[in-house]
Amino acid sequence: MFTGIVQGIGELVSIEPGNEITTLRIQVPSTEELQIGASISIDGVCLTATAFSEEIVTFDVIPETLEKTTLGHLQKGDQVNVERSLRYGDEVGGHLLSGHIIGRGLITKADRVGDGAQYTILPPPHVRKYIVSKGYVGIDGISLTIGDVNDGGFDLHLIPETLRLTTLGQKHAGEGVNLEIDSTTMMIVETVERMMKES
Repeated sequence: MFTGIVQGIGELVSIEPGNEITTLRIQVPSTEELQIGASISIDGVCLTATAFSEEIVTFDVIPETLEKTTLGHLQKGDQVNVERSLRYGDEVGGHLLSGHIIGRGLITKADRVGDGAQYTILPPPHVRKYIVSKGYVGIDGISLTIGDVNDGGFDLHLIPETLRLTTLGQKHAGEGVNLEIDSTTMMIVETVERMMKES
């Protein structure tokens, strides 16, 4: 589990395509107390550390993950959001995320507003029913509150600290983002849908 509070920015050091597995090596902010098999959120995607040396961590990624997330579009030198998995006793400053991406969203507007920014995200059709104003959403592993919802899209109001500590401030209109919906929201929506069908 993750909190959506990004702990730092990493850099993709290498991409090695293999037989049904692509190996990513990412320089992360810290490998202190890291163990092989640990879960790390990379741009919101839960990946398993298969090896590490100093601050370079190795991840094996299957084709489905590359196809359904923005990881398949990464190039050497690209920066990514990094969060280590939640440990018992840690403070949950955002909201609980699993690292299981539900779809890719498209940034349709990215405007600076003073020291902050306002983005508009267009989610894929199957995700739109879960988008609720003032609800939570994971964007590239960042816990954010949804602003206004209209025309199938939703707004995000970003504070300077979010822009400083994550890669989101580097993204522009036309780029994709990984979306994860709050599990409680998904459960409520799906329960209501099921009850309406049964009645």
